[in-house]
Amino acid sequence: MLQGENISVQYGVQTAVYQVSFTLQPGQWLMLAGPNGAGKSTLIRAIAQTIPYTGRITLDGRDLRTLRPTERAKQIAVLSQHHSAQYGYTVEEIVQLGRYAHRKGFLSSRPDSEDPCVDDAMALTGLTEYRHRSVLTLSGGELQRVFLAQVFAQNPKVLLLDEPANHLDLPYQQHIFSLLSDWLQTPGRAVLSVVHDLSLAKKYGTYALLMHQGHCVACGETDAVLTPRSLQAVYGMDVYAWMKDLFSRW
Repeated sequence: MLQGENISVQYGVQTAVYQVSFTLQPGQWLMLAGPNGAGKSTLIRAIAQTIPYTGRITLDGRDLRTLRPTERAKQIAVLSQHHSAQYGYTVEEIVQLGRYAHRKGFLSSRPDSEDPCVDDAMALTGLTEYRHRSVLTLSGGELQRVFLAQVFAQNPKVLLLDEPANHLDLPYQQHIFSLLSDWLQTPGRAVLSVVHDLSLAKKYGTYALLMHQGHCVACGETDAVLTPRSLQAVYGMDVYAWMKDLFSRW
């Protein structure tokens, strides 16, 4: 479905990602894990075609570089970890932007306010009652749900997520990851996300790619990748012992 071959990203003389390869199949949730500075977000941006890279990234066998932005947007949606609302658009107007790639032309009429994809996305994220609210009145967790609804409305095959629950309270983290898990149940979909919380990676990820200093340390099924030995090598500490000690307090 989505495949990366020998992806490298360089900033001047510094190599942020070095020859990383991966494969993402329908129904899979691939977690990108590793410490700060490992290259996880940089890899996401390369896949999203927002930064230069070497190597090859294909979707259903087609090189992403050859796809027009609107064509690519019909297949892949991106949810970043930072959002800001500067204008008083309504929740519905923000979610409708997810349908932009599906409009017939730049001068076509505004998206239908009764577009079933928009309605379904707001219903799935619990935003139906908020549709006429200004996004300036929302909390951080609510705003993240709005942008999640926007990418759901986009109706892509693949979701790229960069820390989708970053800085959110525990109830919002649980809600967003549960929503993503439900979205993934529809055949033909896949998710690739950056996570710092290894517990979330273990719970929701079917596959994992562990990175360190721009390199792929391990890639495969989650339990085979996030092992005590590999995590010790990457984080420089006994992650398993630390996690067990934390949860023993409960």
